[in-house]
Amino acid sequence: MGRQSQYTEEFRRDAVALYRAGGGTRTYAAVASDLGISGETLRTWVRKDNASAQGSAATAGGGSETAADELARLRAENVRLRSAEKEWQLEREILRRAAAYFAQEMK
Repeated sequence: MGRQSQYTEEFRRDAVALYRAGGGTRTYAAVASDLGISGETLRTWVRKDNASAQGSAATAGGGSETAADELARLRAENVRLRSAEKEWQLEREILRRAAAYFAQEMK
């Protein structure tokens, strides 16, 4: 009998959805570091999810996204968008300071 995992099933689903929401532009390690887990842990979760998705697709013959899948996908997208917003705020602040600096130089 294995030991109890410290991560909930919901956290695992959200982590997998967050990785997939990146559209392949982010690595396992990058997404995992945002979540405070190891890259290999995330990779294992994605592999298990792929295997279970293939098994359920074979038995169901396809189908639409379940409510839990949609919720996980939307939560992951929300995390990604909030991260992007922070980056944009930093860029705007840098540009604002640069504009103020060059305005002083012109006087």
